[in-house]
Amino acid sequence: MRKVANGLLPIISADRKSSKPLHRQIYETFRAAIANKNLRPGQRVPSSRTLANELGLSRTPVLNAYDQLVADGYFESRAGFGTFVSTSLREPFELRKAQAAGARKSASGPRRMANRLANLSRFKVDPWLYGSGALSIGQVAFDHFPFHIWSRLVARNYRKVSTNSLQYGDPMGSLMFRRTVAEYLRTSRAVVCDAEQIMVVSGSQQGLALTAHVLFDRGDSVWLEEPGHYLTRKIIELAECHSVPVPVDEEGLDVQTGVGICNEARAAYVTPSHQFPLGHTMTLSRRFELLDWANSAGAWIIEDDYDSEYLYREMPIASLQGLDSNSRVIYLGTFSKTLYPSLRLGYVVIPPDLVDRFVAVRQTMDVFPSDLFQTVVNEFIQEGHYSRYVRRTRELYALRREALVEALSAAFGSSVEMFGGKSGLHLAMTLPRGISDVEVAKLASERNVWVRPLSPCYLGKSRRQGLLLGFGGTDLTEIAAAVTCLREVIDSIKSAPEATFSTDQQPLGASEVFEQSHHSGFLFQPVDNGFVLQM
Repeated sequence: MRKVANGLLPIISADRKSSKPLHRQIYETFRAAIANKNLRPGQRVPSSRTLANELGLSRTPVLNAYDQLVADGYFESRAGFGTFVSTSLREPFELRKAQAAGARKSASGPRRMANRLANLSRFKVDPWLYGSGALSIGQVAFDHFPFHIWSRLVARNYRKVSTNSLQYGDPMGSLMFRRTVAEYLRTSRAVVCDAEQIMVVSGSQQGLALTAHVLFDRGDSVWLEEPGHYLTRKIIELAECHSVPVPVDEEGLDVQTGVGICNEARAAYVTPSHQFPLGHTMTLSRRFELLDWANSAGAWIIEDDYDSEYLYREMPIASLQGLDSNSRVIYLGTFSKTLYPSLRLGYVVIPPDLVDRFVAVRQTMDVFPSDLFQTVVNEFIQEGHYSRYVRRTRELYALRREALVEALSAAFGSSVEMFGGKSGLHLAMTLPRGISDVEVAKLASERNVWVRPLSPCYLGKSRRQGLLLGFGGTDLTEIAAAVTCLREVIDSIKSAPEATFSTDQQPLGASEVFEQSHHSGFLFQPVDNGFVLQM
């Protein structure tokens, strides 16, 4: 498909030696392009004169083809504007896809895929995942973003493009940007690092995927926080490793329970500054306990410090990586929460002896990161805009968090429990007994309130029913109305006679852990208050 000056041009082969007339060849090419969705309703096509020039033909066969396409309903002419694919063509895409799949199946054998995909759970476009609006998590204060400064920096760097900036770059990322990030991390998060240890990635997710490629072998066990982020589980699944859910309490990951379940895990993935989704901050004693386990077990710790810039009630606790004296911690960070998600700019702080391995994997996967926004963010930080913006939004988010807590307390009183109000950009709340969080999230999304259910964050059978409520991108004037809407949704579920209620579940007992471990590929035999790994 080529784009010409006044429309889109599919690949057309006009063969003068063919027994089929030229106008018929043109007609069938356009019809096939429309049927295969290569041309969509409303798209403009070239004028007959332009197409005739492109094909080296007279206009007559082109005009004849266009007349037939209009007559058959594939094209429509708009006086003074040109010729377009008809907007009345609305054949359901799913039907077309099913027909194509059937044709492929009848024409060939089984469609083989990698075995590792068999265990990867299918991606579902749940309505609450991508809605942007009131109470949506992952949203930032776009209404306060310094667009005038950002636009100026982007434009300035576009204007000064050099030949060097268009070449292949360093797999680790721009050295200038990495020096700035290293200085920022040493100062604000007590991370022990220099620029040579920092690899620039497109967000924490890619950083974790790279880490999995370097550290894990097929069949390894990895501790994951229970509850935790569903995308983290998908990376572990894709690496063909066993996810070991380790419960989280008010102090963070319960290390002793993890040792009892699977002491030989290859690594532990944690969000110690602001646990996702419950929002707890890992205590200092738990941090040292986790480090001691990693040292004694020869394991790794992956620290995802995704929004540690936003702390409201306490002094910040140093990063886990900064407490590590044995280079057991891989540190992940991102600018998605402080700037904006589509920036896709993050970093990994790598132990010095692993840098070469990370570079080898990076070169294989995507060679090197894009340079432009590294330069823009570097200047944004160096000129002081970043620190001012973070301070300003920290004050703003504190007000929004307080307003959300007050609105929830007024609407629900003591019937719900709230978690994670001391830091980050979201709160977690439980639901009254018997209410399905998935149902609440679905119905709320239909009213433009974008809460996320808590229960899908659990890997095991014991799933607390609750909601995750973002306040970063929700204006103060919207919060009370959104919470009122949420209360109305919950009340409607309570009063519906046909409602399907969930049940609050207790933490897993020994027999339940035994059952789940059996299905996950490794086996624990319950004994007294603990477990024995069956070899």
